[in-house]
Amino acid sequence: MTATPTHQRLQPEFRLLVFLVSIGFFMQGLDTTIINTALPAMAKSLNEDPLRMHGVVISYVLSVAACIPLSGWLADRFGVRNTFFAAIVIFTLASLGCGLSQNFYQLIGFRVIQGIGGALLLPVGRLAMLKLIPREQFLSAMSMMSLAGLLGPLMGPTLGGYLVEVATWHWIFLINIPMGILGVLVTFKAMPNATEPTVKKFDFSGFILLIIAMVGMALGIENIASREVSKAFSFGLLSAGLIASGLYAYHAHTHQNALFRSKLFKNKIYAIGILGNFFARFGGNSIPFILPLMLQVAFKMEPLMTGIMMTPVVLGSLFSKPIIRPIIQKIGYRRFLLINTLLVGVCIASFSLTTADTPNWLRAIHFFIFGTLNSLQFVTMNTLTLKDLPQQDASSGNSFLSMIMMLSMSIGVALAGTLLNVFTAYYASDDITTAFHTTLICLGAINILTAFIFSRLPKNMPI
Repeated sequence: MTATPTHQRLQPEFRLLVFLVSIGFFMQGLDTTIINTALPAMAKSLNEDPLRMHGVVISYVLSVAACIPLSGWLADRFGVRNTFFAAIVIFTLASLGCGLSQNFYQLIGFRVIQGIGGALLLPVGRLAMLKLIPREQFLSAMSMMSLAGLLGPLMGPTLGGYLVEVATWHWIFLINIPMGILGVLVTFKAMPNATEPTVKKFDFSGFILLIIAMVGMALGIENIASREVSKAFSFGLLSAGLIASGLYAYHAHTHQNALFRSKLFKNKIYAIGILGNFFARFGGNSIPFILPLMLQVAFKMEPLMTGIMMTPVVLGSLFSKPIIRPIIQKIGYRRFLLINTLLVGVCIASFSLTTADTPNWLRAIHFFIFGTLNSLQFVTMNTLTLKDLPQQDASSGNSFLSMIMMLSMSIGVALAGTLLNVFTAYYASDDITTAFHTTLICLGAINILTAFIFSRLPKNMPI
């Protein structure tokens, strides 16, 4: 009789590797959240409107989304160590560039470069662990790395607010430099340069189509309400993105070497999961951007207190982790996603009921509830999307899901920023609170409508 594999403790020779990958995971997680509480201070320093600072977030996230399909091929072709080393160097130098930026456009440019490094850090680090660490120790390694991934978002909002108050916004980027130097020094000691003996030709034409599709859709939506960019140009970008999406769908169906083959979407559960992930993340991913802005711009809250107030969102996410599995086992994926999608939408819309006079203890409970519901939503959608994929499609399916998650975040933030600017112009700048409230109601309504997608799931779908 074959013995059941057991999960073993991580051996000492792999701990340095996990520590190295954790540095990259921590840097990426920290950088995604630390900037949100600093946006108003950055706007003031750069003489920009704080309601138009969403480009700083979008440029990074969109760059990450665009480069995710490239990460696996680069690691196979040039080796995991070389690719991971390049990623840390790019991310660190771009962080220095962001910290030294003298105007808005310099900052945007370095955020794009930073996103390229960020796109490679986590996927290549996880791939290195998968290739080098024995399967029976892999769970222990992933658990240790996940802790670093939780610490980054937990610390980010408060640390960003603190650095803005005691120093300047530049330090939210400069803080990456010592961690990056440490990662550079450890890389060659901890990570062998594992490569693949045969690497298929990279689908460059498909990659270009994906970039045009993602950039066109995100920037088209972002600039619709902009005074500096014409409506014709914005709709042109959006049209280019939609056309490129259609061309890639044809490319994926006909090209044998496509990054993501169309056969992935013959799996009904995967197709519904991808569609649901894309739309259901608009509201949830825009909240960490829009709430700190509302607290500081509309309610005149200090940056440090804003960061502290955002911490319950992350704590709610942590609270949700152990309760997800029992809930799904009890009521099933379809019923849970229908109910929870509605609850997340209502919770987002209910932020419109808060004012500058809302007690902080009540605000903290509200944020905690949102963090719990939003995390339950994201984890359940991800698990549903990947659970029935055959082994040969698992890697490609997971990469496409990761790309869609980041694309949805960039479009969600762009949509939130556009709605906010539209309603600010409509209500006039002296009623900024109403503009925020109306934006939140719209984002919540979009989330509620997404429940229709999950209604297409089979009623008796196995867990």
